[in-house]
Amino acid sequence: MVRIEHFNNPNAPKPNSIVVAVTVFVQDEQGRVLLIQRTDNDLWALPGGAQDLGEYIAETAVRETREETGVDIEVTGVVGIYTNPNHVVEYSDGEVRQQFSICFRGEYVSGQLVTSEESSAVCWIAHNKLNNLSIHPSTRLRIDHGYARRNEPYIG
Repeated sequence: MVRIEHFNNPNAPKPNSIVVAVTVFVQDEQGRVLLIQRTDNDLWALPGGAQDLGEYIAETAVRETREETGVDIEVTGVVGIYTNPNHVVEYSDGEVRQQFSICFRGEYVSGQLVTSEESSAVCWIAHNKLNNLSIHPSTRLRIDHGYARRNEPYIG
């Protein structure tokens, strides 16, 4: 399925759904952040995805990170809650989703990097290499907040 992100675009289609989703900011012992290259839009992103019925939201973060990267994590905190109504994601099946995403902070537990149907590449990326990658502004905001280690989670 094709995914198009509209960010502050006055011509974006109107949303017809909202889904609870997560992203996860995980660093390795060298301070690099865990990123995937998405198969649906080729952008680099934090691992994450939608919550399943019957699942605690922290379980979603652990499951999505494992599915997309091969890495097991422990959720250790919240980076922020991202609900910008001017950020909508349009899917080729007609769904237009308004953003609602909780970005968790996670700690690496175990596992080896592997790709999935949703990730064509999985890498630990140094902070000073991020500008060389194609990253959506909303994802970059989460990454920047993760590195900032704010005292309180971002709410916006």
